Formats: sequence, C-alpha cells, structure tokens
Amino acid sequence: MATGVTNTSGWQPAASLAALESRAHQLAWVRGFFAQRGVMEVETPVLGRYGVTDTNIESIAASPAPVAGSSTGAWLQTSPEYHMKRLLAAGSGPIYQVARVFRDGEFGRRHNPEFSLLEWYRPGFTDDDLMAEVSELVCGWLGCETPGRLRYREAFLRFAGIDPFLASDRELSAACEQWLEPAQLQAFTRDDCLDLLMSYQVEPALADFGPVFVTGYPKSQAALARVSEQDGLLQAHRFELYVQGIELCNGYWELTDGEEQRRRFVADNQARLAAGKPEMPVDQAFLAALDSGVPDCSGVALGLDRLLMLKLGLESLAGVIAFPADRA
Repeated sequence: MATGVTNTSGWQPAASLAALESRAHQLAWVRGFFAQRGVMEVETPVLGRYGVTDTNIESIAASPAPVAGSSTGAWLQTSPEYHMKRLLAAGSGPIYQVARVFRDGEFGRRHNPEFSLLEWYRPGFTDDDLMAEVSELVCGWLGCETPGRLRYREAFLRFAGIDPFLASDRELSAACEQWLEPAQLQAFTRDDCLDLLMSYQVEPALADFGPVFVTGYPKSQAALARVSEQDGLLQAHRFELYVQGIELCNGYWELTDGEEQRRRFVADNQARLAAGKPEMPVDQAFLAALDSGVPDCSGVALGLDRLLMLKLGLESLAGVIAFPADRA
C-alpha cells in the first residue's frame, strides 16, 4: 500500500461546468453593461488595514507580516466600499468593481464566507436613479419583470401585522415569541426583533410578490445611507432588491458627512460591546476621504453568486461556486 498519499476525495468542483460557463458569461455581460454607460472598472485591496464596525457583519482577521505605520492589524474586506469611496473623493467619477469579499460565520444554502460582489457608485444619482439602473442590470440578465416598490413599513404592516416604526419594544419582542422564548429575547435589541420578523415573515411573503425594491428603512438601519423625514418619520435612503424572496442587493443614497459617519461608527462599537462582540478599529482613511469631499452619489452592492443562482433556477449557492467553503 502506498504511504504518504493525501486523501483526494471531494476534489471535484461543486458547480457544474455549465454553471461555471454561465458565470463567465455573467461577468462578460456585467462588464459590457458598464462599458456602454462609461462606468470605469477599478480594483481595490482584498486585504486592508481595517475591518467594519457593523454589528451584523463579522470581518475575518488576517496575519500578514506587519506593515510599516499600521497598528490596526489586517482584515479581509467585507466590501470594497470604503476604498471605492476614497477613489470617488480623489475624483474617479462613476466606478464599479467585481470583488471577492469575505464575511465570517456565513455559510449555508445562500451564504458562503467568500463570495463575489458587484459594487458600483454613481455621482449625481439619487437612490431612485440607482434603482432604475439596478433594474436594467438585473432584469437584463434574468429576463424578469421590472421590480415594483414596497415601503419597509408597508411590508411589515402587510406581512407581519406590526408597525416597525411605531410599535413599542415590548410589542416587537412579543411578536417574536412564536420563534424564541421570552428569556432568549431579553438580549434582543429593537433592530434584532425587526431582523427576525423580516427573515421569518416578510421575506417568505416576498417570494410570491414578484421582483420588488424594499425602501424606506428605519433610521437605526441606515448604515452608510443618508436619512431624511418622510411621512413624518425619519427614514433611511436605503433599498434592497428581492427576487423570489431572495435579497440580491443593498443600495444607498450615500452619506457623505464625515462627522455623522464618525458618530455612527461610535454607536456601532457601543452596540458591539453591548452584544459581547469585539470593538473594531475605525477606518480613519475612509473618514479622511469623507472629510475631503466624497461627491453626492448613490451606490449599491449586488451578490453575483445569488444572481447566477436565480438565473439557473438553483436552490443553493453551491451550484454556482466552483469550490465553496466545505470544498475549498
């Protein structure tokens, strides 16, 4: 018997060769879409000096040799957003990127810790303008009907029977008791409850709703979007596109106020500590770019793996990724 031979079981790709060919066609189609519109393709670091403070996203730490002048370590990027906004501040004009990004703890039928993200920024666009362009790209590739629009508040009232803006914290917690015990919900924040209701009641209902943009998120879920008063309520200029109940993208009319962004980063880290998560270093280079002047713009991040999964009528990302995490 031979010795010292590595076990090679499971060496084959998870995706079929036909799916991988379709992925190549998708990338060519995306690049053609932006070439026709004069949007420049860019590349930014996969390995950066900072992760993210977002309480819903966990960065993956890396351990390269120390870089001179860096005291923050190194992180695989969860999105190219901060670096792309630095390019916008430097005068790049409209830009897009097909990026490999990484998020810790995300693995399942519709998640992989490493995935392909299409991200682009349009100076001079509002969130309404960008939704129109997202529709052109997604519908052009999928051949689906033009997405409708549904306010976040309306979606919750219709499908969860609760007002996400006016319901009390207790009412939101009580609405979640069909899935979790009251003791488990004690540590849940208001947004934790809203996320649970979105996952278990709203998103499943959207599967039968047709392609739809959900808009008008609560201020507490603005992330990097600007906020304004709409219908007497503070709402974020943020949108998400759902096709067959699957979230495809997350877009903002971008916040360009450096001081407000600093306050949000501080609030993020306070929330992380309260949830027992580590505090994250704040990306000072990104804040400096905001201070120098990022142009008024809208931006969006779209999951290419999920888009291809929908195109091919598959139920799992494993069908479109050559080597997902369990085969990497």
